[in-house]
Amino acid sequence: MKKSKKPTQKLPMSSGIRKGFRAYVVAVLALALMFCFTTTAFAADDPVAVVNNLSEFIFGLIRAIGLILLGFGVVQIGLSLKGHDPSQRANGFMTLAGGVIITFAKEILTLITG
Repeated sequence: MKKSKKPTQKLPMSSGIRKGFRAYVVAVLALALMFCFTTTAFAADDPVAVVNNLSEFIFGLIRAIGLILLGFGVVQIGLSLKGHDPSQRANGFMTLAGGVIITFAKEILTLITG
């Protein structure tokens, strides 16, 4: 038994209903996005604690960038040793040294300032 496929047709909808439906969909999506992207802000009692937390966050980002540079420098040195390219080897060591300095920037600044 083979079923015959009936063509489907859209139900007629006036332009006013269509505009209202669009407005409804936009409002629902806007509310959903508004509730999905909200975060709770906790107020701190000590403003110095807020600055210290921000400083820790920024130095964490700097440390991550330094670690990425360290890895890239090691890869560059390895490729230069394989390809016998002295200029690439020098660039690799410079990248490695820069990565070490950036990774330990907080400790270096602490040693300098005391």
